[in-house]
Amino acid sequence: MPDPAVPPTPPVPLAALLAREDLGLRQIAGPADPSAVVHWAHTSEMADPYPYLLGGELLLTAGVHIPEAAGSGTYFDDYVSRIVAAGGAALGFGVAPVHDTVPRALVAACDSYELPLIEVPPRTTFSAVARAVWQLMAQARLAELRRVTEAQQSLAAAASRPDPVPSVLRQLARRVGGWAVLYGPDGAEVAVAGRGAERARAAGGPEARDVREALEGLARIVRPTATVPPAGATPTRPATSAGATPTRPATSAGPGSSAAAGRHAPGGGRPSPATAPASPTSATDTVADVHLAAYSLGAGRGFVLGVAAPQRGPGDHTIASVAAVLLSLLTGEHQSGSGAARSSALVRLLLGASAEDVAPLLGSERWVVVHARPNALAAPDPVAASALGAALGSPLVDVAREVVRVLVPADRELGPQPGWTLGISAEAGPGQWAAADVQAGRALARARATRAGLVRYGARPALADLVPEADAEAHARALLAPLNPALTETLRTWLSLHGSWDRTAVALDVHRNTVRQRIAKCAALLERDLDDPDVRMELWFALRRP
Repeated sequence: MPDPAVPPTPPVPLAALLAREDLGLRQIAGPADPSAVVHWAHTSEMADPYPYLLGGELLLTAGVHIPEAAGSGTYFDDYVSRIVAAGGAALGFGVAPVHDTVPRALVAACDSYELPLIEVPPRTTFSAVARAVWQLMAQARLAELRRVTEAQQSLAAAASRPDPVPSVLRQLARRVGGWAVLYGPDGAEVAVAGRGAERARAAGGPEARDVREALEGLARIVRPTATVPPAGATPTRPATSAGATPTRPATSAGPGSSAAAGRHAPGGGRPSPATAPASPTSATDTVADVHLAAYSLGAGRGFVLGVAAPQRGPGDHTIASVAAVLLSLLTGEHQSGSGAARSSALVRLLLGASAEDVAPLLGSERWVVVHARPNALAAPDPVAASALGAALGSPLVDVAREVVRVLVPADRELGPQPGWTLGISAEAGPGQWAAADVQAGRALARARATRAGLVRYGARPALADLVPEADAEAHARALLAPLNPALTETLRTWLSLHGSWDRTAVALDVHRNTVRQRIAKCAALLERDLDDPDVRMELWFALRRP
């Protein structure tokens, strides 16, 4: 019989089902195991239910299939043994309408084969029992989803801390109730955190040593740089203590796809080195009643996440997978050549090098600056800012109050981003980054004022370009000399929005009456009629100077 097909929902403790007063169920045979669980309820009156069971069921029967002379033969032994062979979790027997009591031979058989036998009273229908199972499963599923969601949020927050790798490991260990370790490409422990970690590292006893060696063995299996072992070596199967249940290392494409504890691979769970995959995404094992799992953190880097816990809940694989993704990003950032180049560029800037000197380290000669603001009222957090940078194709991200600034190579194709309002500068070389930053800010202000998802700065040839740059700048300084920076920015925004008071107020985050007062003050200081198109044109010509 194949292993039970476990559904993607948490099982129901049999004790929780027995505790339902509305059902009135009573266990009359078999072991009273608090850890016994039920994955679903199934009704069958077949004399041999084996072909119809997947495993983990509470099998419900009214005894219609029982022959009259069943008590004097081996009928009940055969019947119960087939349920146990199929992986049934428990047997529920309805005492109505066929039988007034549960047959004593059935009780004896369930005791003999250690199968829990549940008496279903006449007032309780099998449909009510099945509904109760699904209700308990739905409650458990909701609780598990809430636990996974909270764990994902806490892991994301840990990844944004100053010490992200240890923080993620500590949070993961706390969420799974065990310990977590990050192995480097050479197999050495880079960082470790959680309950029992020190005991395992010290290998103070045989069980601790077995757990540690087994987890290191799983790490060797999933490490992308793993090679075929030499003759006589067995790195494809970590060491286990006596009584441990080995599991098959399994490739995982999503939550719940790694091998379940207790599931053996063909041939005793020891894949052939010639045919075994060199680098599965994840692998699991159980040693000394400790559940182990290892996750590869990206091809070519060699980092592996190891997790050990006394229990393994349905959502633990999902939680560990999220941690593995975050650690993959963190370790990839530190180990990649581009990350090293960015660090080198930053150091050179801090030591006095010019932007033109460090730009070649960043891999592009032409850039654009993107200013982004979230559409939600909350200020952007570092995790959201990093996600935006990844979507735009650049890790050069800065969170400045309510605006995220991203320096993006000009060859990237930029488009609107859901949940964000973007302003994009014209292309600029390293010497024009400061001017491009101003342009992106103006484009963002216009995008917010016009409620557009993305606005590009409109740098293009115009009549103003016929005037020598030095003369244009001198004229602009003389014309705008009476205005302070706040008035200058208000006038520029107001003119760019065609004199709209409301949209200018939105762009500047001020009240519309403030805009009116500032524009009136500009007109008074400049001694000009701002309703005159010629005046507006001249002022716009001057305000276009960076």
